[in-house]
Amino acid sequence: MVGLSTNSAIREEKANKVAAVQEKFKAAKMAIVTEYRGLTVAQITRLRREIRQASGEYQVIKNTLVRRALKDTAYGSLDHLLQGPTGWVFGYEDPVALSKTLVKFVEENEKLAIKGGLFEGEFMDQAKVKVLAQMPSRPELQAKLLALMQAPVVQLLRLIQEPASRMVRLVEAIRKQKESQN
Repeated sequence: MVGLSTNSAIREEKANKVAAVQEKFKAAKMAIVTEYRGLTVAQITRLRREIRQASGEYQVIKNTLVRRALKDTAYGSLDHLLQGPTGWVFGYEDPVALSKTLVKFVEENEKLAIKGGLFEGEFMDQAKVKVLAQMPSRPELQAKLLALMQAPVVQLLRLIQEPASRMVRLVEAIRKQKESQN
């Protein structure tokens, strides 16, 4: 009797873990599979912190649990990458900032490798993740857009202020001329 209740408890716990992983896949805009073989605990902790700052999450999840969780999600095509020690990067907000953070970490730590990922239904290999990392992030794009929107207004203000500025310069020139004559 004790063995049966323990087995059912284990099954229930695994089912809860699979459901939790499925929720992560459903909430994520992007998922990237990495191989973390050889990283120290301190390096993984630093990676998690940096990814969290980029509105993402890094988790090491058993491949068997992930296979079950992938079945009913848009990320099912990533199943073939589940070999060896795999870590998952879940991106919830800005995929560009997250990929920049991950690619920078991979360049600093050769023991972490990007196996592939999925963004908006499209499979990305390591090269595509690097291309995504080279794109401007959302804040950079917002700043450029704001500058473009402000440029006509700034030019209009200069145009409006120019006659008054000319008048002030003319009056000042006349004043200096009269002072020099006296």
